[in-house]
Amino acid sequence: MFVKEMIKKEVDRLPESLAAEVYDLIIFMKSRNEKANLSMGAQAPSAPSFPKIWDNEEDAVYDKL
Repeated sequence: MFVKEMIKKEVDRLPESLAAEVYDLIIFMKSRNEKANLSMGAQAPSAPSFPKIWDNEEDAVYDKL
């Protein structure tokens, strides 16, 4: 919690216009993190099937590229 307290102190010292930019940055970072988590969550269920598709005799020639 120490980092959050330091951030709060610094934000309290900012003029309103810069505080608004900090807020926008926080919202952007949260959104980016949520999208990454959603993407990883969507990929996870299909991961066990990848070796069956990629590791086969028919496509072995592509492993040498």
